[in-house]
Amino acid sequence: MAIKLLQRYNDGERMNHWAIALLFFAAGLSGLAFFHPSLFFLSTLFGGGVWARILHPFLGLAMVLMFTLLALRLWRENVLTAADAEWVRHSRDMLNGDKSKMPPVGKYNAGQKVVFWVMCLSLLVLLLTGFAFWQPWFANSFPILVRRIAVVLHAAAAVALVLTTIIHVYAAIWVKGTVRAMTRGTVTEGWAKTNHPLWHKEVSGR
Repeated sequence: MAIKLLQRYNDGERMNHWAIALLFFAAGLSGLAFFHPSLFFLSTLFGGGVWARILHPFLGLAMVLMFTLLALRLWRENVLTAADAEWVRHSRDMLNGDKSKMPPVGKYNAGQKVVFWVMCLSLLVLLLTGFAFWQPWFANSFPILVRRIAVVLHAAAAVALVLTTIIHVYAAIWVKGTVRAMTRGTVTEGWAKTNHPLWHKEVSGR
């Protein structure tokens, strides 16, 4: 008997996602090169320190742009509701292997929604603070104190984004069958019933 597949993401959404992933690694590695002297060797991946410094803000801008395009498609499905509070209350049981108490969820559960909004906030902070010390284009328009604060906030937002991305990747691997949603665009009907029953009911009409 053939396994029935349901489309979770179309080609455009998947290409957008992987473009963000590639830009995330490029912007992240070029940024880490200047985060601490011990990591400066990473600048060689971009042709040296000068090129790493030139390319980093443009890579960051491209990442924010691509994420914005994806977020505009998905934000409505990531709005937190009262039902998500119930999911959070039983999340510890789920982590301990007991999913029996988890409420049925739609396309995204509360954990995925929180990851989405943390990414949105982190990228917004990175975007705004990055302009404050982007040499030679904008930095001279800001007082030195503002630039110093911006550097600290920029680093904090970068750390938050990296940690959130690690959680995102780990969860995708942990829940078997999730990765194919972003590689092939489809999931099995069994996966949908188990992990997102309300979404399964919506797309299957049952």
